[in-house]
Amino acid sequence: MRSEPRPYLHPYVGGVLLGLVLFFSFVLTGHGLGASGGLGRMIIAVQKLFDPQHVNLNPYLALAGGGDKNPLDHWIIWELLGMLLGGFVSGFIGGRLKVETRKGPRITVHQRWLFAVIGGFFMGYGARLARGCTSGQGLSGSAVLSAGSWGFLIMVFLGGYLLARPLRRLWT
Repeated sequence: MRSEPRPYLHPYVGGVLLGLVLFFSFVLTGHGLGASGGLGRMIIAVQKLFDPQHVNLNPYLALAGGGDKNPLDHWIIWELLGMLLGGFVSGFIGGRLKVETRKGPRITVHQRWLFAVIGGFFMGYGARLARGCTSGQGLSGSAVLSAGSWGFLIMVFLGGYLLARPLRRLWT
C-alpha cells in the first residue's frame, strides 16, 4: 500500500460516470439503482430464520420473503454486495483502506460515532418512509421524472443546506 493516498476523482467526472452507470442500469436490467431494499431484504432473511411465521403473516414482509421465497434471491442483493466490494477495491487502489474515524477538532470520537448512528437512524427511517433511499429515490426516481422523487431530492438538499452552518463548527 502506498504512503500517500491518491486524490479523489473530480466531482463532475464522478457525477457523469454515475449518470452513465444509472443509464446503463436502466438499459441493461430495466431498473435503476438502490440500496435500502437490499438491506431490508437482509433483515427479512434474519427475521425469517428466527420467526418465519411473523414474516408470513406480515403482508409487507411476505412480499419479499413469505412462504418458500428466499428474500436474498433478488438483484438488489447482488448490487449491494457489489457496492461493498467496489468500495473496498477503490479504497485499496487509492491507498485509503484503513480503519479511522474522521472528525473535526471540536468533536470527540464518541460524539462523532453518536452523530453518525443518529443520522443513520434518521436516514434509514426516512428511506423506509419515502419507499427508497437517496440512490433509489433521488437518483433512479428523479431520472424517470417521478414527482415524489424530485420532492424527496429537493428536501434532502434543503435539509443539508439548513444543517450545514450549525454543524460546520464541529468540523473547523
